[in-house]
Amino acid sequence: MRNQRLWALAPVMALCLVGCNRTEGAAAGSAAAPSNETLAAAIADEGDLDTLASVARSSGLSEVLEGKGPYTVFAPVNAALGTAGSELAGDALKAQSAALLRAHIVPGALTRADIEAALTSGGSDGVKMRTMADGLLTFTKSGDAIVVTAADGATGRLTRSEEVVSNGVVQPVDGVLVRAE
Repeated sequence: MRNQRLWALAPVMALCLVGCNRTEGAAAGSAAAPSNETLAAAIADEGDLDTLASVARSSGLSEVLEGKGPYTVFAPVNAALGTAGSELAGDALKAQSAALLRAHIVPGALTRADIEAALTSGGSDGVKMRTMADGLLTFTKSGDAIVVTAADGATGRLTRSEEVVSNGVVQPVDGVLVRAE
């Protein structure tokens, strides 16, 4: 039983190693050099992520996104959050806001190239990563798109360009990776 669990974690470890093995600056190949911004600033500066920025502020986790990291935030765009995002941006739902945000954050700085490499070496079942909310995200390919699926079945696709910043990576996603209860 123990060996089965270790083998089940192999794709996760491969993804982490790919992310950690990246080098800085021009030697990184296709990976852009990180900006001096933090995750919190990058999310706040992106017009299509301003609802998520409000959720981060009201949850109290914006300090984490300003901190050392590195983290990768799978950032739902405004259209994905819809009106629920506006409701979560208030102080009354602070715990729910924090839970939503933690479900979209994984440890480490993962670029799309890192995820693509892990998918190439990880097999047809995809690659899994554990979130800060202790949930599992599964990454798969659908054509050229990278699809992220949460354990509860919520899905999203990585959209637009990622932003590599001083303490991680912002990966815009077109869905919320937690189903509403």
